[in-house]
Amino acid sequence: MKANQRPIAYLANPSSQRKTMKILVIGANGTIGKAVVAELAARHEIITAGRSSGEYRVDLKDAASITALFKEVGKVDAVISAAGNVHFAPLAEFSADHYAIGINDKLMGQVNLALAAQGALNDGGSITLTSGILSSDPIRFGSSASMVNAAIDGFVRAAAIELPRGLRINSISPTVLQEALESYGPYFRGFDAVPAAKVALAYSKSVEGAQTGQVYTVNN
Repeated sequence: MKANQRPIAYLANPSSQRKTMKILVIGANGTIGKAVVAELAARHEIITAGRSSGEYRVDLKDAASITALFKEVGKVDAVISAAGNVHFAPLAEFSADHYAIGINDKLMGQVNLALAAQGALNDGGSITLTSGILSSDPIRFGSSASMVNAAIDGFVRAAAIELPRGLRINSISPTVLQEALESYGPYFRGFDAVPAAKVALAYSKSVEGAQTGQVYTVNN
């Protein structure tokens, strides 16, 4: 390098680009939720909510409860859902009521959350939902989970092209967690389990990145 030349700054200092965000995490007391909070809390303000735990209470099956939550919390920069229940059983034993558990809770609960979040997010904010690997890699007894997860991913792809004000939406599709193998391991023989901390990185990518309409699969 010549004496009168200065080095070129090819990459801006990442710390100068950071913005402290106000992030609402629903299901923060679950295995994934705890890992997400641990990943993001060092850099951002975290607000936790859940059906029976967290700073605020919310029932995703109840649209009015979601509306009330956003009235209490106020404006935020990101909304993360790490919550939602589905029923597992042999196909021959499934009823409409069994399928309704996943439809009303994990699917429509998160859809209604995304719809309500539009008005609560600051410009450029993000919504991150949770689906799961069974949308593309089904197992016995998991027909409801496969159906619901695929619907969530489809909703995210479609919603992304209509969101206003630079809002973004993505979904996280993890495989079975290492922490859940004691309970769910027999259902997921042959699957490569991942730690919740690794899954949490996908939520960081969704919230702190720039992409939208993406399904982030975490399976190895």
